[in-house]
Amino acid sequence: AHRIGVSCPSWRSAGPCPFLGPRQRPAALGLALVLGLLLLLLVAAAPRRWTAPSRASRRDERYLARVEELTATDTEDLALSYGVVIDCGSSGSRVFVYFWPPHNGNPHDLLDIKQMRDRSSRPVVKKIKPGISTAAAAAPEKATPYLRPLLQFAAAHVPVQKHKETPLYILCTAGMRLLPERQQAAILEDLARNVPLEFDFLFSKSHAEVISGKQEGVYAWIGINFVLGRFDHEDEEDAVVTVALGDQGQSLVRKRTVGILDMGGASLQIAYEVPDSGAFSSPQQEEAAKSLLAEFNLGCDVQHTGHMYRVYVNTFLGFGGNFARQRYEELVLNQTYVHNRLHSQWTGLSPEIPFLDPCLPVGLEDTVARGGQTLYVRGRGDWLACAEQLQPLLAGSNSSQASLVGAYKAPIDFGNSEFYGFSEFFYCTEDVLRLGGRYSAPIFTSAAQEYCSQRWEVLTQRFRGGLYSAHADQHRLKYQCFKSAWMYQVLHQGFRFPLDYPSLRTAQLVYDREVQWTLGAILYKTRFLPLRDLRQESIRQAHASWLRLSFVYNHYLFFACILVVVLAIVLYLLRLRRIHRRQLRLAQLTLLWLDKVVVPPSQGNGL
Repeated sequence: AHRIGVSCPSWRSAGPCPFLGPRQRPAALGLALVLGLLLLLLVAAAPRRWTAPSRASRRDERYLARVEELTATDTEDLALSYGVVIDCGSSGSRVFVYFWPPHNGNPHDLLDIKQMRDRSSRPVVKKIKPGISTAAAAAPEKATPYLRPLLQFAAAHVPVQKHKETPLYILCTAGMRLLPERQQAAILEDLARNVPLEFDFLFSKSHAEVISGKQEGVYAWIGINFVLGRFDHEDEEDAVVTVALGDQGQSLVRKRTVGILDMGGASLQIAYEVPDSGAFSSPQQEEAAKSLLAEFNLGCDVQHTGHMYRVYVNTFLGFGGNFARQRYEELVLNQTYVHNRLHSQWTGLSPEIPFLDPCLPVGLEDTVARGGQTLYVRGRGDWLACAEQLQPLLAGSNSSQASLVGAYKAPIDFGNSEFYGFSEFFYCTEDVLRLGGRYSAPIFTSAAQEYCSQRWEVLTQRFRGGLYSAHADQHRLKYQCFKSAWMYQVLHQGFRFPLDYPSLRTAQLVYDREVQWTLGAILYKTRFLPLRDLRQESIRQAHASWLRLSFVYNHYLFFACILVVVLAIVLYLLRLRRIHRRQLRLAQLTLLWLDKVVVPPSQGNGL
């Protein structure tokens, strides 16, 4: 019997395999072609899946992305999507235009949203004054005309063919919060009714809202961490933190996020992630925590917990730099008049007997006027005494004002955390002290004391000589001593940051650009859009799989079919050749039999 195979049977020989027989060759050739065909079909039909790039490639991609963020946006690229956010603040309104490429297909990644830049590579942003609460409070029907210049500006920069799919969000902050709810609702109703009549943006009633201070803080936190790459969990080079998920005791290890400190003129805000839910000492503390903790999922799939965050956000009205100075002046004025009445003195009532203010530079003369009373002051530049005198202000001035000392603050792991300080935290350290960046309490304290001890004439001379930052002005020079002491007290007495805390950085820009809370807002508002891209990608993959099995559209299958046809022809020709050889062999045998067996009659008669 004949055996078909490419290896020699053991019963035949222990040596090298002999050549295949004539009947085995066509079968072996056919088997090889069939196996090759199957392998080719498997390669052609294999789905393309997302694979994680290497660490080096991700680092290079981030660097190139930062460079590209500073270049003009390619509006000719039809694959780009756009979004518009209008920040309706108390003093004015600003419009920001953002864009992003298609989602990369990894369900664990967020959209790569960037601020749009015009042909001159300038950020696409426009501001108008006054605030919407001032312009439309008395007449809500003026809300849409008030925002029309901003909407026209955005419409001119977003490609026309993209208007209908570009979401528009109108988010109002502090100024609108002060209005009665009836006026707020009337203004928002006017926008929801009239904006779609003039502009084709993707806009509905839910896209216009008055956001709380808590929401604004969360959006700012999201924006900063997004720009710093702290939501990119594939890169494990940076510090990590263990995060507790829910009440089931589950946890995960991911990249550590940064907290933010922001001190404006009127308010102070802090926001940071709370990795562990922890326990509360009392029901009152638990109730306070509920109003200050925000839990949200930035991921596009609620089933994935990789982007679940628990963030503590608190805003302290009256604790901003300028408002704190007003509270301090009121405190000094009241204390001085009480002291004068008790001791029959005349301190501060005339320029000849001024009140010596430790929070002003040496020799600086000023007046404080409140309620018809005037206090004459002269700076004595004692920074330590100033800081001590400011400590009572941390408790708040009245019952309606929050206490920075007594307020609930979620625990901070100072051994594994990082913070960025913005606005007054940066101005206090950089404008005159030139210490912006990595914060060191001993160095800052020494520089602040040295500045406060200088005479006012020396400081103004240095200012005219250009020794300070270009952002510094006379107001900064005058109140730098006070604000530096206030910042120090807020940081170390109010929020209890250790004096040797090494992970606070004061900044104005992140990667050479200003980060607005509106970036965090559009990241949060569009967090489900990747689902659309992923769904379209899955449809494309299914369609591609069908095409791979299609005769017309798949060249792999086309060539495989050609091979099958060629194989069939070759086998057919070999079959014909074998039949022909068999017929020839039979004919030869027949002739030989006739020659040897059948004896002609003539030969028989001769015998």
